Amino acid sequence: MATLASIEIDLRTCSEVFAAPVGVPDRTPRHSISEVAAASGLTVHTLRWYERIGLLDPVDRAASGQRRYCDADLHRLAFLGRLRLTGMPVADMLRYVELAREGERTAEDRRELLVAHREVVRQQIADLHATLAVLDFKIDIYAGKLAACGVPADAARTAQTPQAAQIPQAAQTPQATQATQAMQTSQPTQTSRTSHRKQQRA
Repeated sequence: MATLASIEIDLRTCSEVFAAPVGVPDRTPRHSISEVAAASGLTVHTLRWYERIGLLDPVDRAASGQRRYCDADLHRLAFLGRLRLTGMPVADMLRYVELAREGERTAEDRRELLVAHREVVRQQIADLHATLAVLDFKIDIYAGKLAACGVPADAARTAQTPQAAQIPQAAQTPQATQATQAMQTSQPTQTSRTSHRKQQRA
């Protein structure tokens, strides 16, 4: 009598699934709540809250009554984490999940929700670039003052972060340019201050 060969399934760990939520997720309930918390950075309380308000579908339970999450749950959590980082309100996240549960007929509604939120994110990025331009300008001013006091240029440059130095010129938004120009016009130069002192002496 022929025997069936055993089939080995190479299942990824909880952390691996959360870090790279790609492909068709396995729906075997196998991850404990502590594993999911460690992989996602969410607290156990938050995971239970997500399930209670409907951001997560009801989680399977082991015979002991403990929660067991599947890879599909981790895919959902990874996406929700991205939305949370962009500042999307929980109400909008819940709206998106509810639409997703209704199937393909809500695809356009989901797209419109994400498009609208994308505009919010783009404005946030523009505002951050404008703020960064002001910070860079002020840092340059202090670097010049330190240089005038004899502080080595290398020491002055340590005040600038590598991230700020690597931002391309193309990333400067109109808001950033306006902020920098406003700072420049409001900051008197060393030459103008020297000239003003000479006029007062005369």
